[in-house]
Amino acid sequence: MGLSAKLLVLTIVFVMIAEVLVFVPSVSNFRRNWLMDRLSSAEIAAVAALAVPGGRLPQAVRDELLMSAQVRSVAVKRAGTRRLIVQSDMPEAVAGHYDLRDASFARLIIDALSVYVAPKDRFIRVIGRPDMTSAEFVEIVISETPLKSAMIGFGLNILGLSIIISMITAALVYFALNAMLVRPITRITRDMVRFSKDPENPARVILPSGRGDEIGTAERELAAMQLQISDMLKQQSRLAALGLAVSKISHDLRNMLASAQLISDRLGTIKDPTVERFAPKLISSLDRAIRLCADTLQFGRAQEAPPARELFVLAPLVEEVADALGRSKTHAVAWNIEVPAGLEVDADRDQLYRVLTNLGRNAWQALGGDKAERPGKIRISAERAGAVVAIDVCDSGPGVAEPAKAHLYEAFQGSSREGGTGLGLAIAAELVRAHGGMIELVEGGKGTTFRITLPDRVVELSAKRRDKKRAS
Repeated sequence: MGLSAKLLVLTIVFVMIAEVLVFVPSVSNFRRNWLMDRLSSAEIAAVAALAVPGGRLPQAVRDELLMSAQVRSVAVKRAGTRRLIVQSDMPEAVAGHYDLRDASFARLIIDALSVYVAPKDRFIRVIGRPDMTSAEFVEIVISETPLKSAMIGFGLNILGLSIIISMITAALVYFALNAMLVRPITRITRDMVRFSKDPENPARVILPSGRGDEIGTAERELAAMQLQISDMLKQQSRLAALGLAVSKISHDLRNMLASAQLISDRLGTIKDPTVERFAPKLISSLDRAIRLCADTLQFGRAQEAPPARELFVLAPLVEEVADALGRSKTHAVAWNIEVPAGLEVDADRDQLYRVLTNLGRNAWQALGGDKAERPGKIRISAERAGAVVAIDVCDSGPGVAEPAKAHLYEAFQGSSREGGTGLGLAIAAELVRAHGGMIELVEGGKGTTFRITLPDRVVELSAKRRDKKRAS
């Protein structure tokens, strides 16, 4: 059964249950009114009998009164005395006794339902309060057969009416709910199945109907989610293609870098102060590039190894980064290194080098790089606060654009520079998180400032520092 059929069946069932709840008190009230009518007719017969001198009615008049009241006998209690007013042929036994004066609602319902299962041709005694005389009560003996027939007819009428009402109500509720809920939900389900067959096709994204209720909200949120999934799948496809291309490039690039490493080794043998200064840095950079290419080829993607942390002095590494990025007095971009000489940091040296290189290159490019038209400044500073080292990389450039801040550390989305990929910040953030630290954009002030926070390995470092103090 579909949702529409289930809704129709449930509506009919619930309406029928409601009609049953109405039927029971209705039948009870019908029985009470029917008996009260018999009591009223019997009271009229008693008044007529009492009006005759001597209280003796002719047989024909008595039978006519009892027939019109549909009773076998009428008795009245007055001034503490019960008096039989009119009586015809009495039955051999009276099967039931019902007092309508103080009967509770539940008692009336039980008595009414018992009529349907009572034996045929049963006689009952009924007592009620009089309406026209000052008597204490009026008592009648009647056959229950006419009452049972009337109640059966009344029940059938109620049943037929209930069926008609339930069908009409069910149809109205069905069509209303089908239009407001079932069809929109069916449409959403159909669009979800359609989208799942080709999620990268934006034409299969659901079109919201523009409703202002919860269905409209669900449609809009589903459309937004499907667009996001479609974009993510496209990005994953592009990344997969890029990964394959990078693997191919890395394979050839590793061979080129190996040749360059051999040449740099020969340069290291030249006795020249400038060459002797830069050759070790060149060799170190080539070694890092070769290791990165080898890691990229593993499993067809860059597999970052866990950081091999050690305690080392930070200042030489920062100087190496600045030299690698082209620090020179002839450039318009000035580098200010404000790292205390004895400041130590607990990190993977190669990975921290890559982090600072990415941030420094972004700052250098933000200032225009080699084509900078006006002077700019890059400042790298660091300080230790207890077991945490904070490193700031600042530039005097135009700052990060607002749209880029929402996806600052996401590849291919966090770049605010034309032609940029955002990979530098994504890689830096991944490496810093691997150290248990964090990287954040410091708001306020001119230019751009990124702060790297690296916590020490408390237990291991405390032991190393203790051994260091003992050795000194």
